[in-house]
Amino acid sequence: MRILLAVDDSAVGAAVVRRVAKLARELKDAPELHVLTVVPRLSKAAEKEFGKAGPERYYDGVSEAALAPLRPLLKRTRLPFKERKAIGEIVPTVLAEANAVKADLVVMGSRGKGALKSLLVGSVTQKVIALSPVPVLVVH
Repeated sequence: MRILLAVDDSAVGAAVVRRVAKLARELKDAPELHVLTVVPRLSKAAEKEFGKAGPERYYDGVSEAALAPLRPLLKRTRLPFKERKAIGEIVPTVLAEANAVKADLVVMGSRGKGALKSLLVGSVTQKVIALSPVPVLVVH
């Protein structure tokens, strides 16, 4: 089984890892984990402000802020995992990565920003659930 963990720099990432570790113990064979963090692309104006090397440092910094706290937890699971850092729109990137790794399951967190905002804007999680061709497990 291939599982895509879509994580960001929120506190929910640790809960996602713990939930996947619990799920893995219930499976016959250890799953293959693919850990993805997506950083939204800066506007052209913001990239100019950062200078030539600035945007890459920014993207790397945001990605590391999401992945660094999770690495010790992932290592403790003793499950094999691969990391991927991506830049772009979150929903299409998560769906494309799920397709690329042939994921059987996508696991992601939900920050629960409130019903009104979700109703008006729609959360990333809701969009992934609606568009994903594979099951999505949402962790709070």
